[in-house]
Amino acid sequence: MQTGALLNVQVPGEQYHAGLIACQVACPVHTDARGYIRAIAAGRFEEAYLIARGPNPFASICGRICGAPCEAACRRGKVPRVDDDGRFVATDRPVSIRALKRFACDVAGPESRPAAEVLAAVQAYAPSGSAQAEEMAALLHAGVDPRVRKADGERIAIIGAGPAGLSAAHDLALLGFRPVVFETEPVAAGMLSVGVPAYRLPREVIAREVAVIAALGAEIRCGVSIGKDISFADLRRDYAAVILAVGAKSSRGLGLEGEQGPRVYGGVDLLRAVALNEPLDIGHEVVVIGGGNVAYDVARTVVRQIAYDTARTALRLAGTPHVRLASLEGLEEMPADTVEIVEGDEEGVERLNGWGPLAVERDGEGAVTGVRFRRCLRVYDENRRFSPIYDDADIRVVPCDTVLLAVGQAPRLNFLDDGGQDIEMARPGWPKLRPGSLETTAPGVFVAGDLAHGTRLVIDAVASGKAAARAVYHSVVGAELHADAVTGHLILEHYRRERGYEATRRQHVPTVHAASRLTRPDAIVEAGYDSTQAILEAGRCLDCGVTPVFDGVRCVLCGGCVDVCPTQCLKLVPLSQLTGDADFSAAIHNILGPAPDLHLNSAIVKDEDRCIRCALCAMRCPADAISMERVTISTTWRSV
Repeated sequence: MQTGALLNVQVPGEQYHAGLIACQVACPVHTDARGYIRAIAAGRFEEAYLIARGPNPFASICGRICGAPCEAACRRGKVPRVDDDGRFVATDRPVSIRALKRFACDVAGPESRPAAEVLAAVQAYAPSGSAQAEEMAALLHAGVDPRVRKADGERIAIIGAGPAGLSAAHDLALLGFRPVVFETEPVAAGMLSVGVPAYRLPREVIAREVAVIAALGAEIRCGVSIGKDISFADLRRDYAAVILAVGAKSSRGLGLEGEQGPRVYGGVDLLRAVALNEPLDIGHEVVVIGGGNVAYDVARTVVRQIAYDTARTALRLAGTPHVRLASLEGLEEMPADTVEIVEGDEEGVERLNGWGPLAVERDGEGAVTGVRFRRCLRVYDENRRFSPIYDDADIRVVPCDTVLLAVGQAPRLNFLDDGGQDIEMARPGWPKLRPGSLETTAPGVFVAGDLAHGTRLVIDAVASGKAAARAVYHSVVGAELHADAVTGHLILEHYRRERGYEATRRQHVPTVHAASRLTRPDAIVEAGYDSTQAILEAGRCLDCGVTPVFDGVRCVLCGGCVDVCPTQCLKLVPLSQLTGDADFSAAIHNILGPAPDLHLNSAIVKDEDRCIRCALCAMRCPADAISMERVTISTTWRSV
């Protein structure tokens, strides 16, 4: 990084090279994405699945719907692309990590074989490579490891069978507990089953993923409402601990004039009704209010439902049905994923960007006739805080017969009235937590998922559920799980990359044509990679667990590595042009003494964002001062 005329540099420390595996660092459960992608590139598909599944009991589901923070961090997306004259054109695109995970799961996960067979494969697999502290699959071997103290079969109650609750149950079962999950819906998996549309996440995939968790010993009781069928007080009395993982399943309103009444629904209520085949009175002129992914799930679900109903009943409508999505944000600021917006456009969702709702208009009989909007000039202030500014003179009424609100969700905790009075609230509906803990102010009562951190990604819910399991382990067993991770470097003598990998463009994930998607409500959108496409895309991975390591004692500062580097990530620079922290100063002092002449001494500096791990520098070095080395992390567990 440039600081005035100086380059600000960092001296690599013990964890520096492990930190370069940006995809793994960004994943809330530290999935070794690099590991399973490189396994796919080599054609080792089952190994790829086992790596992906190790820390994540919802690997198959995340392979289809994860927001993929790993992709946002992928270092391939930071590598500059240049034209034939060496001029910067753009940065490359990240590896399609989520789609590759789906491919591995489709081939070797529960989608393709029984739960018992999947479980046996996971149990037999010994994690290696870049497995880090969240690698809970190692606990499958804990029964024969005397360093890990297992529970004595204590029963743990979990309220909510969503990704957080089931992830907690998964790890608690591995740790020797008997988790019992209570779910008010008739199906398990919470919002995955009744919130995420089937066109994004097939119900069979959910059922198979849940079956693996049940096979570990987690008991899942669906159709049981706490506060109605069982009191919260009874749970606290009969179970060693309770985890609240109910999620934020209630739609928020906007308090608009005319909002209360027929044909104004919450977006998640619509998704639930469709998922459970419950009747809901929806017209054919629909306005969805919201600009996020849930709003698009709602809008695209309604488009499908209208198209399906029309085709099924040979209905002849007066005019063309419309589904309009109105958001405060302009197109560039919409919080929805770009793919949602693009696919929504393809499917006929009409966007109304930059409009804020004022009122739901109704006729004399109370029927919805439209929504009155005003122009939104700005959504966020200069500090990116929500601070909308409107033009009250620019008003429009959008005709409709149904309004769906997708502007946020909140949890329902009325079951705490019987037995949960000692649970303090940080704000209405959100429990207060003990500092640095997932435990509430009530002893033995923990939270996970949305209640712990608000509405986030599925993988965040998984991480939260796993953390809650550890908190329960500490509370009930009286010990903490500790992971001892030993980092090493393996020299790769004959390291080579796929031919042309540096020029391969990101492979488009195949999708079904828009017209075919609308033939039925659960018609899948994303077809996924075949093996040829997956191997080609996986070959784009820079394999950031491998890095060139420089031996300063051997280096003769000839500059050969600089000359041969295709991305110009290496520079030979006088020390007088460098600046850094205390470690940088100490390194110069240790090598050159207390008063070196910085103008007469030079160093090789490296821009990590440009390095593509091609190994040309190592092959060019005449002094064997550069070696390609793989970071290895060996993790063992113990109770402390």
